[in-house]
Amino acid sequence: MQGGWVYIMADCYRGTMYVGVTSHLPARIHQHRAGTGSDFCAKYGLSRLVWAERGEDIASCIAHEKRIKRWRRQWKFDLIERGNPDWHDLFERLA
Repeated sequence: MQGGWVYIMADCYRGTMYVGVTSHLPARIHQHRAGTGSDFCAKYGLSRLVWAERGEDIASCIAHEKRIKRWRRQWKFDLIERGNPDWHDLFERLA
């Protein structure tokens, strides 16, 4: 199977977060910003890509996404802030 991405979208610094997985990150982020990516992102206005990690195969990405979704909120903050302390939108850098 081909690789994929695990990513986190947010609305603002330490705000509402969405953890997702995709095989094509630019297209998926575009969907979220257009309001068609997920009902959750559309409802809460999550348009900022604050963290993303590439995986070698989609199955391991899905497993990682499920693990992160079970994490405590603070652990997700720590993950994001290790590489993006100010919660900037990373889309332009990664895509």
